[in-house]
Amino acid sequence: MDFGALGGFLIVFAVVGGFELFDRTSFATMALASRHRPVPTWAGASVAFVASSAIAVSVGAALVALLGPGRIGVIRVAAGSALIAYALWLAYRGPESETAGSTSARTAFLAALGTVFALEMGDTTMIVEILFVTDWGWLVVLLAGTTALICVAAWAAWLGNRLGTRVEPMLLHRIVVVVLLVVGALTIAYGLAPAAFAFL
Repeated sequence: MDFGALGGFLIVFAVVGGFELFDRTSFATMALASRHRPVPTWAGASVAFVASSAIAVSVGAALVALLGPGRIGVIRVAAGSALIAYALWLAYRGPESETAGSTSARTAFLAALGTVFALEMGDTTMIVEILFVTDWGWLVVLLAGTTALICVAAWAAWLGNRLGTRVEPMLLHRIVVVVLLVVGALTIAYGLAPAAFAFL
């Protein structure tokens, strides 16, 4: 059935946004926004999402074919390891060393950009975008996918910031560290044994 460009846009928007809304990348963005300024965190996450979508619709399929599933797994393991390292660094520094509004905009932007971009490489969302290109073309998928992902980043940054201003600092610090450790561990597990996550 041919849905046309508008139908394709709406389908890609709904599927990509739905996949990402409760994805580990969203939880990582929430955790970052609870410790950093929300707008630069959103901006960094959005730039990373746009970049990952552009890769997905342009060279993503060729990249997956070239690297093969084993190398994509290595990228996921590296991203998960980076998140765990960041969580351990936060745990070492303690909650009093940094509050939600105290970091620079540049730090917030770069933290979100690096984290989200690393998590999105080879992620389910990227693969879904690659598959959708065959149905609706690169332009529809790029526009719909990036719009959905930018909206999800805005939601995650807003929610993370609200949590950061309403939750006691020590409790929030522990939650952020645990969330990042869990997301990192799941990302590594996904990279090492993707078959165990076939439901994603």
